[in-house]
Amino acid sequence: MRDLSRRYGPLMLIRVCERVAVVVSSAEAAREIFKGHDVTFEQRPSSPGIDELYRHGEGIIFAPYGDQWRQLRRIVMTELLSARRVEAFRRIREDEAARLVSSLASAPPGQVVNVGERLDEFIADAGVRAIFSDRLPDRTVFLKMVRQIDDIEALFDLHDLFPSSRLLRMIPWGRKAERHRQELLRLMDDILRSHEERRAAGGGGDEEQDMIDVLLRIQKEDDMRVSLTQGVIRAVLTDLFGAAVDTSSTTLQWAMAELMANPRVLEKAQSETRHFLAGHARVQEVELNKLSYMKAVIKETLRMHPPGSLAPRVCLGDCKIQGYDVPQGTIILTNVYAISRDPKYWENPDMFMPERFQVDKAFDYKGLDFEYTPFGTSRRICPGINFATANIEIALASLLYHFDWKLPLGVNPENLDMTEVFGITAKRKAELLLHPIPHIPHVDE
Repeated sequence: MRDLSRRYGPLMLIRVCERVAVVVSSAEAAREIFKGHDVTFEQRPSSPGIDELYRHGEGIIFAPYGDQWRQLRRIVMTELLSARRVEAFRRIREDEAARLVSSLASAPPGQVVNVGERLDEFIADAGVRAIFSDRLPDRTVFLKMVRQIDDIEALFDLHDLFPSSRLLRMIPWGRKAERHRQELLRLMDDILRSHEERRAAGGGGDEEQDMIDVLLRIQKEDDMRVSLTQGVIRAVLTDLFGAAVDTSSTTLQWAMAELMANPRVLEKAQSETRHFLAGHARVQEVELNKLSYMKAVIKETLRMHPPGSLAPRVCLGDCKIQGYDVPQGTIILTNVYAISRDPKYWENPDMFMPERFQVDKAFDYKGLDFEYTPFGTSRRICPGINFATANIEIALASLLYHFDWKLPLGVNPENLDMTEVFGITAKRKAELLLHPIPHIPHVDE
């Protein structure tokens, strides 16, 4: 897609069967869309699979732009994922990062470890404990279900490509989504029931509230213009679980892969981490603000591997973009990947250079610099930025501080497989297999 945009320009019309989409591949065009016509492009496109998955309650990711979406977003931003609430989960992150270190340190010497799996487990446990106050009894089943959500949300079926076909509308394309929806409902009901039983047995004050506590409290207060039904709560939990796991784990895996492919950067990041954390038995969040280079590594990872590389919106009304007519109903795909690697905005864009985020202007994650929007922009920007970056930072700091790292036999930085698989997030195609060599012993506190 990046090569096509270089050939055909920053606004490119593509047609797939009956569907028409406009691919946006420049920061200037993205700025005009999301600053000049922000309300017009606040809708996410849907599909039969998504409609089936959220049939009994819409969450925040795919809910249509309107009162319900605004109400749910306000709850997520001010109650569930506010800076204060994320800070309240600090002890959970530190505990789970320590468990991650113990898990890696227990690997037999000389044995390669699937680091991607361990990072999935860390992100799942840290996220689920913040949402639910406990770990799930079967993490493997949970992770499988999260991946199925991603598959369904990314799926384009024949009904998407031929929306006018009466015959296709009669065919139950949503069977896969329906089966998964039933499994998801059972899981959510089990979580809510277990949560209620645990709270009834143990009580707990406001300082112990998890995200489910907050949602149930708001449901009882009943002062929203839109009803917070059990179906809506399930949908919000589905969004939270999926977002908590997928984006953060994928970013961590890419960060480690880029560090292994760039030994100079790895050595520099480890030196910084071990200098500022010297003497600590485990990584503590209070020290992480000192790690400016590690934070630059994360920003550079998100530039080269943005989680939502093709962020879709749908046009809610006729408008003009850079002089071109864009009719209502047109799907807009912002090619974040192409913009993030455009030499117009980035020097040596295909090189992994964290230093660019230390010497250039101070890019942040707020989505106001359209050359760099890894978490999206405008009203649909990811509401969980603080939560995601907090998990990513403590995990990466722990890996850098406690371990030296080696590639498997026969693999070197030049031939490490960096192939991407594009979907809802841009994942690694190959598993991340590495040798962890304990450098600073971890001690439980």
